[in-house]
Amino acid sequence: MIANDEVFNFEKRNVVILGMGRQGLALARFFAAAGANVTISDVAPAQKLAEELEKLGDLPVALALGGHPPNLLDDCDLLCLSGGVHRQSPLVQEAVRRGIPLSNDSLLTMQLAPCPVIAITGSSGKTTTTTLVGEMLQETVADAHTVHVGGNIGTPLLDRLAAIQEDDIMVLELSSFQLELFDPKVAYGSLDQLGPDVAAILNITPNHLDRHPSMADYALAKSNLLRHLKPTSVVVLNADDPVASRMAGWDDDAQPVPPEWELDSLLAQCRSVLGQKRQVIPFSSSASRIRRTSLHSSEAGPRSAAGAWASATTEDLLFAGRPFCRRPDVRLRGEHNIANLLAAAAISGAAGASEQAMGRVARSFAGVPHRLEEMRPKDNVLWINDSIATAPERAVAGLQVFPPGAQTLILLAGGKDKNLPWDSFADEVLDRVQCLIGFGEAGSMIAEKVRERASFRRISAPCCAVVKRLDEAVVLAKQTATPGTVVLFSPGGTSYDAYKNFEQRGDHFRNLVARG
Repeated sequence: MIANDEVFNFEKRNVVILGMGRQGLALARFFAAAGANVTISDVAPAQKLAEELEKLGDLPVALALGGHPPNLLDDCDLLCLSGGVHRQSPLVQEAVRRGIPLSNDSLLTMQLAPCPVIAITGSSGKTTTTTLVGEMLQETVADAHTVHVGGNIGTPLLDRLAAIQEDDIMVLELSSFQLELFDPKVAYGSLDQLGPDVAAILNITPNHLDRHPSMADYALAKSNLLRHLKPTSVVVLNADDPVASRMAGWDDDAQPVPPEWELDSLLAQCRSVLGQKRQVIPFSSSASRIRRTSLHSSEAGPRSAAGAWASATTEDLLFAGRPFCRRPDVRLRGEHNIANLLAAAAISGAAGASEQAMGRVARSFAGVPHRLEEMRPKDNVLWINDSIATAPERAVAGLQVFPPGAQTLILLAGGKDKNLPWDSFADEVLDRVQCLIGFGEAGSMIAEKVRERASFRRISAPCCAVVKRLDEAVVLAKQTATPGTVVLFSPGGTSYDAYKNFEQRGDHFRNLVARG
């Protein structure tokens, strides 16, 4: 814990919280219990916040709904943001101009944590990897200690801080939105020595470019995880990812980072941080790439042999050179989940997990809801819920689970675009999909991208249809599917055109499929 009693004594301080999502509500509960004068504000009017207001109950907080009035900042000591509130929003920028510090639930959780902290970020695979790490560590410590998993997943751990013990372990999934505030220029409290005991970056690829103005800004937010490390912190990086690889100096055979991302300066800063005699552990699906990370001698500092990789000659998945599972025994679908397993082994191993625990979890873990979640077949049609695919890259990973021509594949894609590239997605659709059904705000754009790509490649496009809503897409898929068909719901866009989040969208999809 880095907190001191004076800085983190919130009694009678004026705290303003923007956003009534789960993170905002957790912040309200935390500060109300700490004796602060709490105001919570949301741009939505009261009639659209019935569920949130019910959860707020009779907490002694003031409300400002239907917008963020400027007078919220009068006498404000601390401004806290829910994940959906942009740091560049006018009220937040005015707070920065006035010198009002910013925070969020994850920053406070790390500052106040009484136990070792593992923090994980990345553009994809965060939730599955975080969940796997939690289970591998819990399997290792058994009933002797508790592993708390949270952050951008599940219930905010800020709600459970009082119950967390010094010998417990905390595993946090962190999004770019949360990491934006891990910045000493605006953050509340000192960030010196904030760093987690294990910090992991799984990958950095285009995502959330509807919110971040550029890839440089997005990657900067992710890299904030590495800027305040303790001398004893261990860093886990993906040797297969061009950006993460170059952060550690492992760039000899990784694919190039697009120059238009303008990351050279940022990558040099990361190499400087990691070169301070820091232990950096790689994971990779390629044994040869692991060997080429030069684990024992590098300008970027000393390395550890405790990496995780897939054997080049057997079916083994290895940690520190020792097998912990065989590929055929893994229940999760897809090569991207093999990468997630290797990441989880490297991260949990750095925190003390045993190979036996890694293997037990790898052989038993069936996945997190809404991530290639198989539903009970109806009329010999397999329906798969991959609502988590909120970016084209995630939908590509889902599509690649299904070999071309092995089955008839109907894809339901759509939602809200994040200003991301769709060419690779379109290529996978052309190679694997027999019928594309677009829905939502981005449905027609996605279908047009596939047709354009087919024309560019001079091949035929699959059958394409566009509807307005997900329920219409499911009805059309039911009418189209024949026995043996796979219907993959892997949208590629966010849920915010019609749903509160991807979980709500995935639940709706389940219910629609279950209907007769």
